[in-house]
Amino acid sequence: MEKDTSVADRLARMKVNYMKEGMRTSVEGILLVQEHNHPHILLLQIGNTFCKLPGGRLKPGENEIEGLKRKLSSKLAANSPAPALQPDWQIGECVATWWRPNFETIMYPYCPPHITKAKECKKLYLVHLSEREYFAVPKNLKLLAVPLFELYDNVQRYGPVISTIPQQLSRFQFNMIHQ
Repeated sequence: MEKDTSVADRLARMKVNYMKEGMRTSVEGILLVQEHNHPHILLLQIGNTFCKLPGGRLKPGENEIEGLKRKLSSKLAANSPAPALQPDWQIGECVATWWRPNFETIMYPYCPPHITKAKECKKLYLVHLSEREYFAVPKNLKLLAVPLFELYDNVQRYGPVISTIPQQLSRFQFNMIHQ
C-alpha cells in the first residue's frame, strides 16, 4: 500500500523524515525475466500510469542487501509458510547509484558538487531469479514485465532512473534460454 496520495505528500513526508533521521537511503531491485527470447524488467505499476522498481527505504543502519531482501519479500513474496513459495533472493551487483539533492522529484546519477547534504541516495541492485519464481502482488499494484527496448530512452513514461536501466545493464552478457 502506498503511504502518500500525491508526489507533494511524498516529498513533504520525506522532508519530515530527513529532519528526524538524516539522508534517506533506499534500495531497489532489477528483476530480469525472459519473454519471447528478450530480457524484460519486472516493474510494479500503481494506478494506470506510475511504474516503479520493487524496493524501498532502508531502516536507519540497515545493511543494503538485507534491507533489499526485506523489501522484496514485503512487496512480492507470497504470505505463506510453504518454503516452496518463499523466494530465496539472490542479490547481485549494484548497477547504479542515484542522488536526490533537494526535496524535489529529480534525481541524478551523481551528487552535484555544490550539494553538501543530499536528501536521498538510491541504489539499484541486480536480483538473480531462479528459473521459476512465485510472486504475490498487493491488490493496489500490478506486476508488469517490460522489455528493455521499451524502457530505453523512454523518460516520459518511466522517468530517468528506470529509463536508463538498459544502458546500466549493457555491461552484462545475458544468456537467453531458448525453449
